[in-house]
Amino acid sequence: MTEFDRDKLVSDVKALEDFNSGVVEQFRTNGGRVDGFADGLLLLHTTGAKSGKPRLSPLAYLEVDGRMLIVGSYGGAPKEPAWVHNLRANPHARIEVGTDAYEVVARELPRAERDELYPRVGELNPNFAKYQTMVDRVIPLFELTRA
Repeated sequence: MTEFDRDKLVSDVKALEDFNSGVVEQFRTNGGRVDGFADGLLLLHTTGAKSGKPRLSPLAYLEVDGRMLIVGSYGGAPKEPAWVHNLRANPHARIEVGTDAYEVVARELPRAERDELYPRVGELNPNFAKYQTMVDRVIPLFELTRA
């Protein structure tokens, strides 16, 4: 699970679904730990913005000043990940972190607040800093708060 082709995952929906299924299975089998991923992985349960169907996305998260943040980087792709649209349409979600699961409310950080925090995000995970240099769009940050 440590090796993956970022470009393929961004461009091939089936490859992304297969990869994510493997991550979810290993996450649940190993109490939230997945080979090749550092601590800070969660499973985000959202409702599809268009379909209304349940959606599941494994995501890295960061804690900054006691706040749980997720980053809509999509690996530096020019488009946003589907979960961003889902949270904008319905900010009520559920997460699994380790062996704990609970309801959250997501709040997209306003531009000024996002711009203030993003350098810290990039320090904590240099991939996120790199991804922002790869795209023209502003990569959004969401704060997750226990409901």
